[in-house]
Amino acid sequence: MGSVSGTLPPAALPFADRTAAGLLLAAAVTDIISERAVVLALPRGGVPVAKEVAAALGVPLDVIVIRKIGHPRQPELGVGAIAEGGDGPVFDQALLDRLRLTPDDLRNVVEAETAELRRRVSVYRGGRPMPPVSGKQVIVVDDGLATGGTARAAVRSLRAAGAGSVVLAVPVAARSAARALAAEADQVVALATPSRFSSVGEWYVAFGQLSDADVLALLGQPR
Repeated sequence: MGSVSGTLPPAALPFADRTAAGLLLAAAVTDIISERAVVLALPRGGVPVAKEVAAALGVPLDVIVIRKIGHPRQPELGVGAIAEGGDGPVFDQALLDRLRLTPDDLRNVVEAETAELRRRVSVYRGGRPMPPVSGKQVIVVDDGLATGGTARAAVRSLRAAGAGSVVLAVPVAARSAARALAAEADQVVALATPSRFSSVGEWYVAFGQLSDADVLALLGQPR
């Protein structure tokens, strides 16, 4: 469906931090922005990146809350994701098949992540609905793509909500994930797609964990 763009040379890596990456990413998406654009960050790590993108482009910033669905015995191994406004979990069916797992095996994980998703929506928005996306260009921003599971859930949720077009913009991505997401989004902007990719954090000098309070401060919301 879409294409992958991004030409950051390997020598430019690693990024100093998410803010620095956001400034570079903003420059890369300037030429594709429309008048009816909105930037939605994937919290928590995508928020400081997206803040710089939205500020540079002069467009609204908000979040779309996504939760990874991890393997029951290896939580860091994402086998799917659930998105705010989505119709339910989005699984990596090929991975489930390789692991010999079924959605029913993940029922407890899905329930726990759904509860956490609802909590974060309540904290980050305080009762406000998601910004309207119908007919708009939505730029989905994260700090990087490893497997792409959470981004995929976000893109599908926004499609279902009637987004006019969806651009996925990240500073760094695994090549396989970028190619896979190009089949979901109208365009994927990844500043760098290194040939060797273990984790998003390896491409940043400073990659600290963010709290809910950090997200609220970046969004300009009261704690």
